[in-house]
Amino acid sequence: MASPRAQGDDPTSSHWDDDDAETAGFNAKRKKKVAKIYQALNSDPTDVAALRRMAISEGGLLTDEMRRKVWPKLLNVNTNDPPPVSGENLRQMSKDYQQVLLDVRRSLRRFPPGMPKEQREGLQEELIDIILLVLERNPQLHYYQGYHDIVVTFLLVVGERLATSLVEKVSTHHLRDFMDPTMDNTKHILNYLMPIIDQVNPELHDFMQSAEVGTIFALSWLITWFGHVLSDFRHVVRLYDFFLACHPLMPIYFAAVIVLYREEEVLDCDCDMASVHHLLSQIPQDLPYEMLISRAGDLFVQFPPSRLAWEAAAQQQANKTAASTFKDFELASTQQRPDMVLRQRFRGLLRTENRAKDVLTKPRTNRFVKLAVMGLTVALGAAALAMMKSALEWAPKFQLQLFP
Repeated sequence: MASPRAQGDDPTSSHWDDDDAETAGFNAKRKKKVAKIYQALNSDPTDVAALRRMAISEGGLLTDEMRRKVWPKLLNVNTNDPPPVSGENLRQMSKDYQQVLLDVRRSLRRFPPGMPKEQREGLQEELIDIILLVLERNPQLHYYQGYHDIVVTFLLVVGERLATSLVEKVSTHHLRDFMDPTMDNTKHILNYLMPIIDQVNPELHDFMQSAEVGTIFALSWLITWFGHVLSDFRHVVRLYDFFLACHPLMPIYFAAVIVLYREEEVLDCDCDMASVHHLLSQIPQDLPYEMLISRAGDLFVQFPPSRLAWEAAAQQQANKTAASTFKDFELASTQQRPDMVLRQRFRGLLRTENRAKDVLTKPRTNRFVKLAVMGLTVALGAAALAMMKSALEWAPKFQLQLFP
């Protein structure tokens, strides 16, 4: 006798079939991506261009196991080299020890819920050691509150031995501006936020300018790579995949797309600093991360830092910013770059769009710039991420200054 829940009698059977097909499609896509990542890793030399594309594209690097293999390649770190070794009495000798200790003790929420206390405390000790060792080896770097939020992400993903090498590389390149003796260069980078918004949505830009909200609401986003403000670790490491594959200024583009995504909320606010700052400083936890990543890449391609800096008539030379140290990082690497391939593909796709010229630039008379026009499409956005440009081609000639 046939089951009463046989497919022909079950009104939900087609629904389950659709779900099964969707799951199968997802698994097939994931399996294909894993195969491409391993193919790039096993190439001789390693196909870093492909790894960057995989880190940028939907889903990022998928698992921490994959990140342990790929992150060192993205940062040009040789995992066979012995890890840095600290001198004696590192904690006693470090001028930053007390502040680092206080920050690490306050970092409980950055560790997985349910982690045994003994294991967490052990990781906190490792976190302190990594930070102090990187600072000891690089006296030009200055500790800032929030740095531990970045270091703990590397520690949790790759472990202490590898985290030390990766953190040292990212600190001397991507994070270099934040680790100056003053916040001047950090302010310069924050000052890119409003020009990006202005290119996409002049009305939103003008509203925020009228409210005099400034950009300080985005400071913790920027200097922690969103690690301090996002509660789901999966979202944090997904963004790290993206940022590690990109120019050091990509986090400010991602900050801009978050603000643009919240356009209606912002414009519904009272036009005063307190109201707008309060809204924007509370970052939503349910953001459409893949869509925003794609659109941040689109914005970088269409409005690169050099264009924004020039339009803002910045006076600060870029050789004092992360862009210049990133140039050295790129030149030191013998690996491939995806910049030209992706940029050419972007241009080809752009030419096929009738509306391409006004996709991201609307006149001030248009009250609302829809979120959909922040990028061509999610699919195009993934193809268009040419943000990993050679510093010789696109490193900004100037940086924006927060104050004249």
